Amino acid sequence: MARLSTHVLDTTRGRPAAGLTIDLHRVEAATRLHVCTVTTNADGRTDAPLLSGDTIPTGVYELTFHAGDYLRADGVALVEPPFLDEIVIRFGLADASGSYHVPLLLSPHAYSTYRGS
Repeated sequence: MARLSTHVLDTTRGRPAAGLTIDLHRVEAATRLHVCTVTTNADGRTDAPLLSGDTIPTGVYELTFHAGDYLRADGVALVEPPFLDEIVIRFGLADASGSYHVPLLLSPHAYSTYRGS
């Protein structure tokens, strides 16, 4: 089964980032097409894959992690504007039958991502 998934870990607190809003967009030329908006659960994951099926559409996508809103809601005092507010990760899906996982490791002043499994 092909799929796209994500999860978010709050590295400052050493726990999953629960309640973080994520937008998924497909990028076609100069147009961003909204695919879905999800919120992470208590495990920092989404309740279902962002995309799934026998195949998934290949192409360029963006995940927008609303980090500033999450950090504020969790009581982190941020300067305005915050150093990290919306974190946008643009990536390509080349294999329609592939399994893609795009995790985010988050703190108020840094983030990291990679292609997970």
